[in-house]
Amino acid sequence: MLQEYRRILVAIDGSKEAEKAFRKAVEVAKRNNAALILAHVIDTRAYQSFSTFDASIADNARQEAENTLKEYKEYTKNEGLSEVKIILEFGSPKVIVAKQIPESENIDLIMLGATGLNAVERIFVGSVSEYVIRHAHCDVMVVRTDLKNETIK
Repeated sequence: MLQEYRRILVAIDGSKEAEKAFRKAVEVAKRNNAALILAHVIDTRAYQSFSTFDASIADNARQEAENTLKEYKEYTKNEGLSEVKIILEFGSPKVIVAKQIPESENIDLIMLGATGLNAVERIFVGSVSEYVIRHAHCDVMVVRTDLKNETIK
C-alpha cells in the first residue's frame, strides 16, 4: 500500500526556501489529490525588541503576508488544486506550525524550507524546521531542492 497524504501543510515565510517548499507541496498535493493548507506565522518575538511598538509595523507585516498568500493561492488554482486554505497567525512559528495547525487541521504532512539561520542564530533562536521535525506528530519534509531536485542556492 502506498502512502497517501490527504492534508498537507506548507509553511510560508517569504523566503526562497519556503517558495521551493510551496512549489513542491503543490506537486505532492496534485499527486495525492490532497488539500493544501498555506500557513504564514508572523513571529511576535520580532516586535519585542521595539521599545515603542508601532502597530503599523504589525499591519505592514500582515499585509505583506496576505499579499504573498493570495499570490500563492492563485498559483494553486492555476495548477488545478481546488481545496486550498490560507492561515495567517501571529505567535511562535515553531509551535503553531509544529502543533497548533496540524492538530486543528488534521494535517498528515508538513512541508517547509530548510532554515536560513546561521549557527549563532540557531543557538539563540533555534530553527523552525528543527523544532517542527522534533515535535510534530505527523510526517515532515524539509525541502532543500527545487522542482528539478537541484540544490537551492
